Amino acid sequence: MDPVIIVGAGPVGLTLALALARQEVPSVVLDEGPGKVESRLARTVVLHEDTAALMARLTGVPVTELGLHWAGWRSMRRKQVMREVDFEEAGDAPLHLAQHVLTGALRTALAEERLVKLITDSRLDTIEQEPSGVTAHTRGSKGTWWRGSYLVGCDGTRSTVRKLQDIRFPGRTAVERHAVAALRAELPWEDRALLHRMPPWRTSGPSAGEITARPLPEGVWRLDWLLPPGKDLVTPELLVARVRETLAGWTGGATPPYELLDTGVHTVHHRLARRWRAGRVFLAGDAAHCLGALGTQGLDEGLRDADNLAWKLALAWHHGPHEALLDSYQTERRAIVAGRLRAADQSLPLLRGGGGLRSVVPGSARGHDALLTDGHLGRGPLGAPGAYADSPLAPRHLEGEVPVDTPPGASAADVRVTAEDGSFVRLRERLGRGALIVLLVAPGTGVWERKHWVTAGIMPRLAAAVTALPHSAELLVAEEYPGAAPHTVLLVRPDGHLVTALSGVRPADLYSAAETALGGPPAKAEANAGAGSR
Repeated sequence: MDPVIIVGAGPVGLTLALALARQEVPSVVLDEGPGKVESRLARTVVLHEDTAALMARLTGVPVTELGLHWAGWRSMRRKQVMREVDFEEAGDAPLHLAQHVLTGALRTALAEERLVKLITDSRLDTIEQEPSGVTAHTRGSKGTWWRGSYLVGCDGTRSTVRKLQDIRFPGRTAVERHAVAALRAELPWEDRALLHRMPPWRTSGPSAGEITARPLPEGVWRLDWLLPPGKDLVTPELLVARVRETLAGWTGGATPPYELLDTGVHTVHHRLARRWRAGRVFLAGDAAHCLGALGTQGLDEGLRDADNLAWKLALAWHHGPHEALLDSYQTERRAIVAGRLRAADQSLPLLRGGGGLRSVVPGSARGHDALLTDGHLGRGPLGAPGAYADSPLAPRHLEGEVPVDTPPGASAADVRVTAEDGSFVRLRERLGRGALIVLLVAPGTGVWERKHWVTAGIMPRLAAAVTALPHSAELLVAEEYPGAAPHTVLLVRPDGHLVTALSGVRPADLYSAAETALGGPPAKAEANAGAGSR
């Protein structure tokens, strides 16, 4: 079987290659550049709980070594504090890191993978599809033909893969622009991010805007200034003036000492590809979508694309075409991103429309702050990870299904579990291996060695049901799960999304749910062959 061809060696492409390798699927990563990672502290990413855990699992590097978990969040309007969040109490602190640090960690992990080939100086110019695979041609010093089982375009907003497949990419250009500076300084809010709207030293006009300060390791901060609409040139002199004015305003006096490390202009576009699959060719990350207004993070969604697609490609690679399963990638992921884009586009006129609305709608300023906070902190319709509740992989009408705190299709809670070897691990550590996970909620098992309860009670019957499933599955046990009664059995996909929760051992329901989560029985999958390319 030919490897998967991945076009693009940014974080999304590298993540997909690593995720496939963990499931014993070889890949070739085609990098248009020379393979060097440019250090840019003004180009950073914010990862939330699920994507930070994914990066730690794939790179083998603790997330605390990659970036900084914010201690808290504060939002202000003029001189008034609108909201404060203490992550030591609330948990789920975002992880802020420079993108080159993330890319470097992924490349280091990739260098140890025997199943991944990273080819530099290779620019794609041709894709040819056949029923049995994909052929791609690259030009450059290593230009040649490549043969693959599937091809995934992770090659950014100007995606060559998308253009070669004649896939439209409609949307809005330059939705927002921000001037950006990375600097080392002592600010009054150590390790706490700040959103400051209408700062008092900028009292009127379109430049009043908002400023975001987000801490990085080693006393470095990224500052973003929302720019007025238009294409006015952001000069170095303008940026330095903004830095000095902002630092003086926050410290209440003269500009404190600072070291300017990097600058830039960040332009946000909102676009969504019409199709994410064309036969054996897929799109992921910025090649499939652009978002990022109101504090939302596009890379978060790109990493979720890779996580969603990897286990589906792996199953098809090992066991033959599963067309319904492969089609579900577009169905699930495009719906989530479309929902976030829709929420941002609906919120933008309210948040950027000036002061008129605030004088008409009582409390609207606080409501605006809540929307922005959701975007920055990965919550609500602007920022929360999506759930695949309406997925074609979601089982329907199971007699034994019971509710838990995790809705079907959402990411399962990261509870402590007992693995088959008797060790205690977190649930997320067992993800990404290509296997389904069956989780039994059994209070008291955490205080006894596994050998004492593995053959007792309902365990033998459940173990037999797991062995009979249509795909490999790992049986884990947890003392508790949010909202679950004792002896609840949860079925979790390889990417960590909950399929269903059942009351006790129900082999028929468990088998049916697993079969649906895999795209249906083989005969059904083959009957749908080619649906993704229509």
